[in-house]
Amino acid sequence: MNHKRPSLAIRSIVRRILELAQKNRVIRLVELALIYAAAVALCLWVAYQVRFDFNVPGRFRQTLPFVLAISICGKLLGLFAFRQFEGWLIDLQKPDPLRLMTACMVGSIPLAAMAVVFGYPMAAPHGVVLIDFVLCVTVLLALQRGFLHLLSFAFAPHPTSEERVRRVGIVGAGEAGTQLARKLVAEPWLGMQPIAFFDRDCEKLRRVHGIPVVGKPEQIVEFKGKLKLDEIIIAMPSAPESGVNQVLALARGVELECKTVPTLGQLTTGRASISALKPVRIEDLLGRAPVLTKTDAVSELLTERTVLVTGAGGSIGSELCRQILSFNPAELLLVERSEPNLFAIEQELLASRNGTSVVPLVADVTSAMRMSSIFRRFRPEVVFHAAAHKHVPMMEHQPSEAIRNNVLGTALVAELAIEHGVDRFVFVSTDKAVTPSSVMGATKRCAEIYLQSLSTRLQSTKFAAVRFGNVLASSGSVVPIFAKQIAAGGPVTVTHPEVTRFFMTIPEATSLVLEAFAFGNGGEIFMLDMGEPMKILELAEKMIRLSGYRAYEEIKIVFTGLRPGEKLAEVLNYSREQVTPTEHPRISRLVSTVQPYEAVRALINELAAAAEDPDLSADDLKAMLVKAVPEYTPFASDGTEPYRRREAMRQGAVKPLPALSGAA
Repeated sequence: MNHKRPSLAIRSIVRRILELAQKNRVIRLVELALIYAAAVALCLWVAYQVRFDFNVPGRFRQTLPFVLAISICGKLLGLFAFRQFEGWLIDLQKPDPLRLMTACMVGSIPLAAMAVVFGYPMAAPHGVVLIDFVLCVTVLLALQRGFLHLLSFAFAPHPTSEERVRRVGIVGAGEAGTQLARKLVAEPWLGMQPIAFFDRDCEKLRRVHGIPVVGKPEQIVEFKGKLKLDEIIIAMPSAPESGVNQVLALARGVELECKTVPTLGQLTTGRASISALKPVRIEDLLGRAPVLTKTDAVSELLTERTVLVTGAGGSIGSELCRQILSFNPAELLLVERSEPNLFAIEQELLASRNGTSVVPLVADVTSAMRMSSIFRRFRPEVVFHAAAHKHVPMMEHQPSEAIRNNVLGTALVAELAIEHGVDRFVFVSTDKAVTPSSVMGATKRCAEIYLQSLSTRLQSTKFAAVRFGNVLASSGSVVPIFAKQIAAGGPVTVTHPEVTRFFMTIPEATSLVLEAFAFGNGGEIFMLDMGEPMKILELAEKMIRLSGYRAYEEIKIVFTGLRPGEKLAEVLNYSREQVTPTEHPRISRLVSTVQPYEAVRALINELAAAAEDPDLSADDLKAMLVKAVPEYTPFASDGTEPYRRREAMRQGAVKPLPALSGAA
């Protein structure tokens, strides 16, 4: 017979009752006030019985209700003033007898003062006041200790199977750590038993949910063996890079697995629960404060409107869709040519929409007939253009495709936006568009120039471009590539020991796009302050450490050399672009000379014809791009060495239009 079942059943019932009491703070305070009031009333009644040897005279019985009301009000005010309501039924810490005694003493003053205010016949005898004070301190202290044991009984970790439960230490005894402990205890099937908290305020905190706060994070090494810890969970979703790095180093030093809770953004938007633990990722160590979107400005321009997102199945496009959906547009049009990607983001959005019509549209932005049909039928009011070919080495060998998608596709969608009266158009660009050395960067720069030129036409659509660096964890980015190489045992391939890149997370990039959308007045390029660039080599070393290996020893790092189109370092703006501030402290507006639409359109037409010409080689198309973007330095098609545009000019193959770019 299993004697544990009744105990587990009772524990489950008590836990459910306590969880119901924890859900609402007002209800919880009312419940605690009633519990305290009942205890105070009982103490006063017993005090009268003891004082009069269980034979209370009639005149005192008559005044007892009035005295009782004074006693309850005074005691409750004293208990509240001395913080005896805090933490009850949630994270009851060890009772403080001195504070409780002071609260009861203050609460007894109205009772003692009754003889002065109302006269002796109405007041409680002094002996009753003294006995009541002693009883209140004793009973309330016992009550608090009883609740502490009740919480420990209800929420204390307990294994439910033969399997070994992992013993975890939680770093951070704040709200996130508290929620996590409650979740792990309430759901033992997760297989994790919270043993202890580590928190910098450990002197103030003693126990949380019956789980001891044993020390500061620096003491993880000391307590690892004592507590037989198996892993550490960092429950500090807003912690800076230095804090996470320190905990990670300590945990790795004693071979403890380390996980983190989701970010504050994911928790507050409901996209992840507190128990959705994940390994510490490189994104957590960038040390970047999140870009905060001015929701009022964005909401005003998105709510109840028809919004179209191209490239909706991509990394940036899909995150744009998620964030746009939170502003409750009337209709969200998802334009994507990859059916699997489109299906995935559609299903995700359908599960979280709130009255918004989500419309998946399989379409290629280079198809004039299909895109025209979409604009005619749905009449979008806002367009976010994220569709693009973005892989640098791949586009070097097929520039015609980069031209079709990145330049001609952008031009087509922009022209349709003007034709159908779209209010705002935001183009997702890249830092590789600045002094480009790749086909991808040159085509993106060409698209920027074209969109800026549209502001010289008489039309109502406001165009803006957004320029940012590498996006972590996006399709084809370096982080997932490194992760796969580490999982395979190495080696990790880095192109050059000195290569650097600007990095940002997908939510950051998307926030920038939305800010540009709100700030744009037409013809601007926006840039995010992305801090200092990071060495790719350092990124690789950090990822190897995060995976529990030693770089160069257990996982080798191999240098392969820069690939065609790649640079050692990226820059964010041209020297001739004037950098001006915006309403957002971390977003700048880049102002440069805008070229006349007719000249740019003529060049776009030339590129369109060249992209369809089967007789032109990749190098011929790159020469055409040099004509559009004079600062572009292309690589030869074999990738062996770059050939400078001056060589092409010397041979008469290129007749550049230097004024077209407006920057050098």
